[in-house]
Amino acid sequence: MRDVVGSFVGWPSDLIFPDAETLTRPTHKVGKGISRRIESVASQKEVPGRKLKSAAKDIPTTSGTKSQIMMCLEKMVDESDIMHGAIRSIDFDEGVFGAAHFEIIAKEDMQQLFEHDELGIAVIHTYIWYMYVTLMRGTELCNRFNFIAASRINATLITKNPTSVKNDLVDRFMAAGDNTTPSLYFLPFNSGNGGHWVLVAMDLSRLIVYYLDSLSGDWSKYPSMKKTVDAAIIKFRSKKNYRNRKDITWVRVQCPQQNNSIDCGFFVLRFMRDIIALNRIDIPKMYFEEYKSYSRAHLDEIKDELCQFIVDQRII
Repeated sequence: MRDVVGSFVGWPSDLIFPDAETLTRPTHKVGKGISRRIESVASQKEVPGRKLKSAAKDIPTTSGTKSQIMMCLEKMVDESDIMHGAIRSIDFDEGVFGAAHFEIIAKEDMQQLFEHDELGIAVIHTYIWYMYVTLMRGTELCNRFNFIAASRINATLITKNPTSVKNDLVDRFMAAGDNTTPSLYFLPFNSGNGGHWVLVAMDLSRLIVYYLDSLSGDWSKYPSMKKTVDAAIIKFRSKKNYRNRKDITWVRVQCPQQNNSIDCGFFVLRFMRDIIALNRIDIPKMYFEEYKSYSRAHLDEIKDELCQFIVDQRII
């Protein structure tokens, strides 16, 4: 298996073959054309926190080419009923978004990974699930980092019904406890209609909102988003009878910048991954010394991690 030397995670035993040309799908059967519900199963081989220690170090040495695990998954997808219009419905742990959540995976979602294309909500959410299961579940990180579903809070929904979006955001805050100790809420925010992704990270205890955008500019590009976030934080603190000691402070983080028109989703995932891996609630205005820029290899690592996770979870 020369092609997988240096791989950052182990392969399931039923996916180890002496020749890449003989790769086949895992031995489970699904009715043709019928969507299958996948139950979230914790890997018995993972020790909570173990991957966290090496997450900032294991960067692939090559970029722009497909890894062995990606080619394996691509072959599985090609041979599945997904190529003929079938879907997979995945049940997430309730801890991921603070409530029951399921995601639909279809052919176009897998192609976004394989072709390094603009990412949609399904891929964003599935990688968030990966981070929760692999880096956070069963550790104190669950008390420090929380995720907000992009399907509930985005520009399109704010335009249609800002009050409903605000209330959904308040409900998410309420689901996580009293929020009196520093923690971050990650909101991958989309500008609407498959547009640009930015990351909004909220520290409710210190009334700080970090804004990370892989393109130039700040939150003034999305005034309705800022207004909704501010209103939700104020309403949450009112419901909890917290006193607002000061105004909400927004911080424009000088984060790594993309050099094309498609990488914003990958950058948002990488932002969240690195903040969790470094276990940092306070995000420096000039970003982290460890990550002043992102190479293609940093983004390829995101794809390989997700491909491995999809294989391990038997999603296809």
